[in-house]
Amino acid sequence: MKFRKTTIEDINNVMNIINEAKEYFRKNRIDQWQNGYPNSDTIHTDIKNNSSYILESENKILATAMVSFEEDKTYKNIYNGEWLNNGDYAVIHRIAVSENSKGNGIASTIIKKVENLCKENKVKSIKVDTHKDNISMQKLLRKNDFKYCGIIYLEDGSERIAFEKLI
Repeated sequence: MKFRKTTIEDINNVMNIINEAKEYFRKNRIDQWQNGYPNSDTIHTDIKNNSSYILESENKILATAMVSFEEDKTYKNIYNGEWLNNGDYAVIHRIAVSENSKGNGIASTIIKKVENLCKENKVKSIKVDTHKDNISMQKLLRKNDFKYCGIIYLEDGSERIAFEKLI
């Protein structure tokens, strides 16, 4: 499997995967990604910022994620807990796996690939947040040794639970 930067030509396939995730959230009554976000403009911006990635096999996109090594301003304040590390970190956002690829360890593979990027960049921490009702993401994070750290708030005031993994 190849983990690579997303190109403009990949956007339709990436949006198909994101739209599948939105539908999964809707069916499972998870109030995440239900307000038009993320959209193709979001992915365009991620591509422009060199932070959009895909995981592919045999030229088929299996999953997508945004990975950034920039400080995330919504992570400056954490409530009812604390971060494990206050140094440099990577952040994973917008991770989504194709419906056809779910259950095959694809999301865990993305996390391992991000860990490799961190090692290349000499970064010793990955931070992630998710909706409190997104149990499948919480299970994924715990399975991959992320620790619950507390609560953060997005720019729109939405509450998210925050996790971190030290590498």
